[in-house]
Amino acid sequence: MGKVHKPRSGSMAYYPRKKAKKETPSFSTFPELKETKTMNFLGYKSGMLQISAKNDVKKSVGFGQEQVFSGTVIECPPMQVFGIRLYHKTTEGNKVLDEALTEKTEKHLSRKINSISKKKKKHSIEELEKKLEEAEYVSLLVHTKPYETGTEKKKPEVSEIRISGKKEEQFKLAKEKLGKELKIKDVFSENQFIDVKAVTKGKGMQGVIKRFGVKMGRPKAKKRRIVGAISPWTPATVMYTVARPGQMGYHSRTEYNKKIMLIGEGKELNEFKNYGKIKNDFILVAGSIPGPAKRCVALRCHIREPEEKKMKVVEVKVLK
Repeated sequence: MGKVHKPRSGSMAYYPRKKAKKETPSFSTFPELKETKTMNFLGYKSGMLQISAKNDVKKSVGFGQEQVFSGTVIECPPMQVFGIRLYHKTTEGNKVLDEALTEKTEKHLSRKINSISKKKKKHSIEELEKKLEEAEYVSLLVHTKPYETGTEKKKPEVSEIRISGKKEEQFKLAKEKLGKELKIKDVFSENQFIDVKAVTKGKGMQGVIKRFGVKMGRPKAKKRRIVGAISPWTPATVMYTVARPGQMGYHSRTEYNKKIMLIGEGKELNEFKNYGKIKNDFILVAGSIPGPAKRCVALRCHIREPEEKKMKVVEVKVLK
């Protein structure tokens, strides 16, 4: 049923409401950090549960009192680093300068990319290091391991991990990580704020009542679930701001400053509906995040300054 208190809802900032181009999310911007470290990761949304904690904001009404709120569990199996990539600055933005890949890759990676195309010439680390002066920054080529989770998925997601710091230090860290596993504890820590990006649940083709919350027509009207007038006679055009039927859901969305309440191992939690058992490390994030269970979620060090008092709690416990 439509919302009766206003004619329409929905921000124009999200137009056009089209399907996401890809289901695997990725970030294009990152914060500038002084230390040299990896800044993003990929995980799988598992489900939600309840958390209890004590309010630690002094001079607040509920200081010292126990609070109960919801949290989202994201399973984060280790990611395999299979390459290093250099980017250089051009008039059209940052473009790939060169890359070096490991000789051996996991068999499941061939499901995603053709076993790292045999026709493509493979460069060594030494050749890559010679081009470092031309480069703007260094990133890691990684793939996820969904076959190690409770889901039945085998095809991995391929993505890039950005590294902060000077490019010489970035390259040094990249050489250390090449061919090894990258764990969630190497990137994030408890009580840290992160940004979460994912593709929302798809609702398919929907009308204006559900899509925008337009008020329904009176019972005697010929058609109740439509907009009364979509445009004037003069000028005879339909504005893009008018509520129209179309795609609802399956949009790429980013949520800022979500706090990591807990980082733990899968043995600590029960099985989740529509997901299964958690077998790897996981993070527990305060609040909800976009997407259904099993969907790939991108995590990044926060780019906006969070509020100091937001979710300032102690003695965090998971309610079973």
